[in-house]
This record gives sequence, structure tokens and C-alpha cells, in this order.
Amino acid sequence: MTSQAEIPYGLHGGFLASAQRWPDRPALELGDEVLDYAALRGVASRIAVCLQSAEAGPESAEGARVGVLAHRSVAMYAGILGTLMAGCVLVPLNPGFPAQRSAAMVRLSGARSLVVDAAGLAVLPALLTQLEERAASAGAGQMDGLHIVLAGRLQTEAEAHAVAALVQDWPQHRFVTPEEAVPVDWQPVSVAPDSLACVFFTSGSTGVPKGVGVLHRNALRFVDMSRERYGDAAPGLSEQDRFSQFYDITFDSSMFDLYVSWAFGACLCCPTAFEWVNPNKFIEARRLTVVDFVPSTGHAMNRGDAWRAGRFAGLRLCRFGGEALSAGLAARLAEAAPHAVVENVYGPTECTVDAAYYRWARTRSPAECEHGIVPIGYAGNQVGLLVVDEHLQEVAPGEAGELLISGPQVTPGYWQDPARTASVFIQVPGRSGVHYRTGDLVRRPADSGPIVYLGRMDQQIKISGVRIELGEIEQALCELTGAELAVAVGWPLTDSGASGVVAFVAGVSGQDPVALREALKQRLPAVMVPKTIHFMADFPLNVNGKIDRKALLESLG
Repeated sequence: MTSQAEIPYGLHGGFLASAQRWPDRPALELGDEVLDYAALRGVASRIAVCLQSAEAGPESAEGARVGVLAHRSVAMYAGILGTLMAGCVLVPLNPGFPAQRSAAMVRLSGARSLVVDAAGLAVLPALLTQLEERAASAGAGQMDGLHIVLAGRLQTEAEAHAVAALVQDWPQHRFVTPEEAVPVDWQPVSVAPDSLACVFFTSGSTGVPKGVGVLHRNALRFVDMSRERYGDAAPGLSEQDRFSQFYDITFDSSMFDLYVSWAFGACLCCPTAFEWVNPNKFIEARRLTVVDFVPSTGHAMNRGDAWRAGRFAGLRLCRFGGEALSAGLAARLAEAAPHAVVENVYGPTECTVDAAYYRWARTRSPAECEHGIVPIGYAGNQVGLLVVDEHLQEVAPGEAGELLISGPQVTPGYWQDPARTASVFIQVPGRSGVHYRTGDLVRRPADSGPIVYLGRMDQQIKISGVRIELGEIEQALCELTGAELAVAVGWPLTDSGASGVVAFVAGVSGQDPVALREALKQRLPAVMVPKTIHFMADFPLNVNGKIDRKALLESLG
């Protein structure tokens, strides 16, 4: 066992420090499998050695990229840790994504190695076919061979046959399985602060995924900020806690689940596909103390009075993030988890998960919400928040403007896209450091109050020259129908904005659209009243659990 002084620098350092301090404590719980820190470190070390055998270690300032094509398995978590322990750059991939999208992510990242589990193995032929076709269309001929680590156990004869077929059909690739033993003198790699830790791909406006490169120092500052906020003060998290793992690993919010829980020495609890059907029951059955999810998931969990008062008495921290949080949902979870700190967390991928926090208070918070939306709140430790006008000048207190973020969590920018990076990672006249333009419209507080979220700058619309705040329409719809969630969009779109508004309401029945529009006319200017209101059982969600607004627009034709 290494001494404390020998714990390597890097995003994996928190896990390794906990493995040294609490080797016998549970690190991962997945179905019937429970791995303590020593066991998980052992599995991850074998994968790391396997990656290093392909000379996939740090080869440049960018580092060697490794795609982890896995889903909710021990091999996935060990693959993530093993990639980092080998000094490589993590590129999270989801076997559930279309092969075309995953192939784009592999090619854009330049990954030369893949770590796959059983779910990844099932889709690997389609991915390799897509990669081959892309190489051919680019005039590169046959693609270069990949180093493919088969990290999952072959549970069935069919899986063994699948591996044999892959080896035969794709001879240009090297398929390997981790050795059972790790060399006695092997140690995890210590990386430089400015080296890449991971590349997260998000949706791109051009239809091509855009990558955000997160440095180790960015990620570690986020982990440290989380430990400062939740460990040094209420709720006082420790190695005794049990964290949820609801987020997909391709979503940057998963970094809180994994790296913050392991830095505390806590247990990470991942629901199986069966358990994910009823996450409320999973929270109770697994005795979770920390949960983190997007509000859209929360609304689905709260159907049918599922979040009855006092149901989650064991929870100590409940975090919402990823999209706007309604005051009603925050208040409901605060009642269901009476002993928990309930927080709205805000932060784009480009600034490493969290930038601002708002802690819900039953008596104070309802009055601080605007349009029924919980405020963004206050800057995290060492984070700078600035609200500016179109000329990048700070707006007056009480005025609205675009939110800019600065500080050590701001990433270098978009992966191999200097033009896009230069457009939003900017220098503000008279201020030091790089500021990231979020594209979010917020209200600067007039006094010591919280920053209030008003919507996306690119989702604001103009109708006949009048600027419309869609959040006001959505709030009116919720209040009139009793729905927890409503979505308003500009439609049809025009060169100058939109010619009207269309709304969607989910989870309520028996509504009269004509009567509802008449009621809206009593509350809103005529230009803001939706021309059409669609009622749905549920909103479509994307892979991160957020409302898929693009799918709603596409449904309109």
C-alpha cells in the first residue's frame, strides 16, 4: 500500500486516497454486487495496465484518449478509473447511442483505445462498421487499428461467440482482456494539472457533437469545492454516506456522483435497469443519503403523490441540476426529505459541472423565485459571476443580462474548435481572466439576494418586435392547470423570431383548451397567449433526462 505522500495527482487521486484510507469500505454497489475500495482499485488497475500495454499513456499535452463504451456495470466504473489511472483521457460513450453518433465521438476525440463491457460488446460491430465507413469517406482507406479492452466478464456462450466473431471479422484491431495479476511495482500515473482529464460531447447546432475538454485542475477544483460545501458544513458528508448514480456518464453532472462520492470515501449506488423503473423505491431500498438528478426526472418521480411528506427521512442532501427548477418541485422534495439540504445547482459543462448554488428555505425561498422558477443563487467558492449587456458592460442592480462565468473551473474550450472557443471564451474589457458566455439570461440582484434565471438567450423570441419571456407563459399554464411542468415555444419560426407561441402541458387531464386560452388572456398580453396548447401524458426526455425541446418542435412539423 502506498503512503499518503505517494497518492498521485489527478482526478483519480480522491478515489485512490479513499482506497488507501478505507480499503474495506464499500465503494460501489450495483445490484447484488458490492465492491470495496480495494477490490474496485484492483479491477481498475488491471484495466490501466492493459491500456498502458498498448502504449496508450500520456503521449502529448493532450494525452491519449480512451473511449469507455459501457453502461451501468462494474466494468464501466473500473474502466473510467483505469483510464485515469493509466494517465489517459476519458471519453465517455453510451452503448445506447446510435452507432453513427458514437463513431463521430470516437473520431472527433481521436481515441485509439476502447474499454467495453457486455453492453458495449453488443453494439461494437455496428460502431466499428461506422468507423470504417467514415475512414473510407474521408479518403483515409482502411481505418487504423484500435486497442479494444474487453473489460466485462463473458457471462454467456453467446458473448464468447461474439468475441470470437469480432476477432475474426476485424483482424486490424487488437482485442485484449485484462490480466488477473498486476505487476507488484505498478503504480497509477500522476498527471500534470493542465493535462486533459476527459472530453464530454454535447449536442452541436450543426448536427455534429461538440466536445468540451476538461483539465484535471478544472475537475479537481470542482471536487474540492463540493467537499468544501458539503463536508465542512451542513450536511457534513463523510465516508458513511451513500450516493445515487442516476446520471449517464456522458453527462458531465455524473462527475459529482462518481468523483465527489469517492473523494469522501462514500459508497456509490447505481440502479440496475429494473431498479431504475422505480427510483423512489431505489432510494428507500438502498438507504441513500445523497441524490442528484435533473428536475424533469424529479417531476416524473413525483407523480401520484410519490413524494409524500416524510417519505425520504434518511436523505441528507438532494441536488437538482441541468435545467430550470420549479419552486413547486423544490418545495415538494423538501417536504418528502425533511432532514435534507435541498439545493438547485447551476453550471454548464464548459465550466465543470457547478458554478452556482441556491439552498432552498421553506419560508424565504418562495418569495425569491421568479415565474415560479428557483434562483440560480450564489457563486461557488472561487467562481466569478458577472451579468452583462450586449456590450459586455455589467448591468445595473435589478437589471437583466447575460451571465458570464470565470474562475479555475472554466475549461480551455471546445475540443479542436478554436473558432467556436474564441466566440464564447472571452476577455472582458477591464477584467482579468477568461470569461465564459453562458447564453443564459439572468437578473442581477438589486441587493444581497440571489441571481434569478430568466431563460436562454437563444430561446427568447420576438413577436412583432415584442420580446417574449416564455417562462412567464409556462408559469401561468402551470398555475391554471395544476400541472407541474409546461413548455412554451415560439412557432412558427420566422426570420425575425416567431409569429406566435405554441405550448405543451404534461401530466394533467380533462382540460378545455378553449377555456384555458381565455383564462390566459386575463393574465397575459394577447401576443403571449399560445395559439395552440397540446396536452401530453409525458414530455419526451433526452439521454440526460432533460425535456427534449427539439423533439417537441419537430412534432409540430
